[in-house]
Amino acid sequence: MASGLGKAGKMVTVLSIDGGGIRGIIPATLLGFLESKLQELDGTHVRVADYFDIIAGTSTGGLVTTMLTAPNKDNRPMYTANDITNFYLDHCPRIFPQKSCSMTSMLGAMMGPKYNGKYLRSMINELLGNLTLKQTLTNVIIPTFDIKLLQPVIFSTKDAKRNDLKNARLADVCIGTSAAPTFLPAHYFETKDAEGNTRCFDLIDGGVAANNPTMIAISQILKEMCKLTQNTELNDITPWEFSKGSKLVLSLGTGEDKHEEKYTAASASKWGKFRWVYDKHSRATPFLDIYGDASSDMVDFYVSALFHAHDRRNNYLRIQDDNLTGDAQSVDIATTENLQRLEEIGKELLKKPVSRVNLDTGRFEEIKDGGTNKEALAYFAKLLVEERKLRQNQ
Repeated sequence: MASGLGKAGKMVTVLSIDGGGIRGIIPATLLGFLESKLQELDGTHVRVADYFDIIAGTSTGGLVTTMLTAPNKDNRPMYTANDITNFYLDHCPRIFPQKSCSMTSMLGAMMGPKYNGKYLRSMINELLGNLTLKQTLTNVIIPTFDIKLLQPVIFSTKDAKRNDLKNARLADVCIGTSAAPTFLPAHYFETKDAEGNTRCFDLIDGGVAANNPTMIAISQILKEMCKLTQNTELNDITPWEFSKGSKLVLSLGTGEDKHEEKYTAASASKWGKFRWVYDKHSRATPFLDIYGDASSDMVDFYVSALFHAHDRRNNYLRIQDDNLTGDAQSVDIATTENLQRLEEIGKELLKKPVSRVNLDTGRFEEIKDGGTNKEALAYFAKLLVEERKLRQNQ
């Protein structure tokens, strides 16, 4: 199924995973449930990557995307979806070692990134080696941001297959997309093509441009539509069919804290540069919270309106918890207790009713008679299996 973009069944299938540091455990838990439902319907050998034409992920979502799609020695996904939660539980405490809040540590954080990133880099390089983007088992999209060019750089399997200079090592892409400002160091690397040409990348976290990569994934599909005359994989789909809703999109958030209302204009009006970078009362980075949430919500607003306009609301499922509190809001408080709490939040989210963003308030509101997220994911699994069988029978 993953080789084309909706060729046989005329349904383009998209999975999108937000950025959010350690909160990546939340979508990982949801994906574990989805994969279990796919296996119930289609056999224990199947994996999430077998059912999606595009898997897009930013920052921690980029890591999840890579784990779902990077091939092992048998050319199957390196990780099952259930493995990913344990990956976070095992490695996050070493990626984000918890330090005391002494004056020395605070001054150190002001002079450089909060974490040196050495463990993350060594672990990812050991895991992925020299695997490159064009080797992924389905089409992936991973946003980053080039601080030298001051523009987003979107890595994708499609582009990597067409241009060797965009065929970066998966390890470099993962390190780049997760290099959150103030938390982890920026990442530099180069690519080279067969003629000896090189391209340089100076990357930070893709979340500064697209914390929710759903719209980038949809844009990729539209770009492929423009290549209809050159790309035989797409000659069964017309742009009109696409605009009418021949796509199935699952977008997974990493949680927000909309209800806590931890910042106010009264307090922020007195902040200087340091307070925008670190607020001691919330132990958070306000400008990153604001950019991340604004980016994710604007995408959700647009995609919700797009599907609503074409009367295809049931083809778009966004699962997000907007009521995180305490340490669960953080991207880096990687204590055992907080990591386990995030796993529980993911499990609790499965039981919550399907919700849709209110375009006026920005908050998620329960859909009447919409069932639970668990039921919605089970329904999505059914649609995905049906679509795959349509393609296999062509």
